[in-house]
Amino acid sequence: MAVFVSAVHARNSTTELLGQSLLAQQSQSMPPITTALPGAETGRRPSSDLAKLESRVQPSVIWVTVFDPKGNLLRTETGFFISPDGNLVTTAYAIEGAVNAVAKTGDGGIYNVIGVLAASKALDLAVLKADVKRVPFLEVNKNGNVPAGAGVTVVGSALAGSEGSARETTIAGEASDRLEIAGATPASSVGAPIVNDNGEVIGVVTSAGEKTTARPAAALDSLLSRVAADTEARWPEAAEARATPRPTPRPRLVYAPAPAFPPGAALPGQSGTGRFRLTFDPQGNVTNIQVIRSTGNPVFDESAIKTLRQWKSAPSQGWQATVPVMFQTR
Repeated sequence: MAVFVSAVHARNSTTELLGQSLLAQQSQSMPPITTALPGAETGRRPSSDLAKLESRVQPSVIWVTVFDPKGNLLRTETGFFISPDGNLVTTAYAIEGAVNAVAKTGDGGIYNVIGVLAASKALDLAVLKADVKRVPFLEVNKNGNVPAGAGVTVVGSALAGSEGSARETTIAGEASDRLEIAGATPASSVGAPIVNDNGEVIGVVTSAGEKTTARPAAALDSLLSRVAADTEARWPEAAEARATPRPTPRPRLVYAPAPAFPPGAALPGQSGTGRFRLTFDPQGNVTNIQVIRSTGNPVFDESAIKTLRQWKSAPSQGWQATVPVMFQTR
């Protein structure tokens, strides 16, 4: 049983600056964010209700650990299942440069992630496919964006310890394709679901820290609409490597002397025709000779085999050739 040890890392300063720059560019071409008025927070729910919501949502929340082509750990981010057969959501950043990943559940399960079903760098969201038979999952809210001031809950993975516990907050601002969440959020919550009181996903955390931003359910739903029933899950980097294989050298002989007529067998009327199968290794050496059809004369067969063992081919992946040999006196 393989044991995976991983750590959650906050994105480096370069990534943060790029993310802020992208958000600034987007805000120039999109409607302004509607901000909640001071004091617009909804009332806090009883702690027992929050605990029930956490117990309902958290089994579907996972860690997604991804690896590069050399098998090195790239990063770990939060995600969550959105179908019983293993479709899951995380950020597009989480899978950047990855060719393999595993999904880790709070109860200790580790599942192979087959590949990517859909991804959008613009939205910073990705839909992946895990190799599972049945898992708990979350429904995506279909009622449109939640207005500023509405109470919501961020639920992280149980693997994140106290950082993964359900946290009540409010929508501080909203636009058609992004949300701002009140209060600070731990880095391990990137990729976590934001849910309503019914446990339905109304957003996905895409940036954490002192300022938390998210993509609303409508943006996630637009990405999910790209996933058809027959969509094949694959890793882009691995698919690219398969699409450009190295050419296989074409087998060709570089040394093929003809078998000599054996001494003492050159009697008038002596003749024989046989077929021999030669096996070449990748270096071009003959490693095996099989007599497909004997010449009818053991001396002729022995002479043919002795000479054919000297044959050489150009380097290749290894191959076979069937050679006809004829002995005949005039």
